[in-house]
Amino acid sequence: MTAAFLAGVVAGYGVAVPVGAIAVLVAGLSARTSLRVGAAAGLGAATADGVYALVAVLGGAALTGVIAPIATPLRWAAAAVLLVLAAHTAWSALSRPAAVRDTDRTTPAAAYLGILGLTLLNPATVVYFAALVLGRGGEGGGTWFVLGAFLASASWQLLIASSGSLVGRFLTGPRARVVTALVSSAVIAVLAVGLVV
Repeated sequence: MTAAFLAGVVAGYGVAVPVGAIAVLVAGLSARTSLRVGAAAGLGAATADGVYALVAVLGGAALTGVIAPIATPLRWAAAAVLLVLAAHTAWSALSRPAAVRDTDRTTPAAAYLGILGLTLLNPATVVYFAALVLGRGGEGGGTWFVLGAFLASASWQLLIASSGSLVGRFLTGPRARVVTALVSSAVIAVLAVGLVV
């Protein structure tokens, strides 16, 4: 039980810690809106990691074979969604008046569902968890492994959301918010292109 939980924790941090487009989105949402919205977004990413850990524990090798043929279209879909988000963030920052930007209408539920859906578009996560489960002789530890992976991912995502919120407090002026939104958009666009290049 303890070994499976710790293996899940290590696996969860292994998949969550590398900073990619999702981390940038979570930090950017926190900086532009609120910690509540950013935390909800981060928990959406952690939920996807937990779902994929569960799928890996339940399906293992069979799932890797099913996902392999559709991995490329899923990467292209994820890249397209990220590019749309990057464009929307930049357009919103440049076109809406400061008063509207300061009271961004993104809700925690919308942030959670949006990031959950976007994170689920990454088939590499289930392959990663499946490889770890299979590497342990097919004994991933079931529920304890999944719980460890989810909690590790959630703690990291909440740290990213908190960091984004802290940065947002220092960048409260209208010009600073436009700059951070444009930087966030550029980073997300670069990461989106990196998914398919």
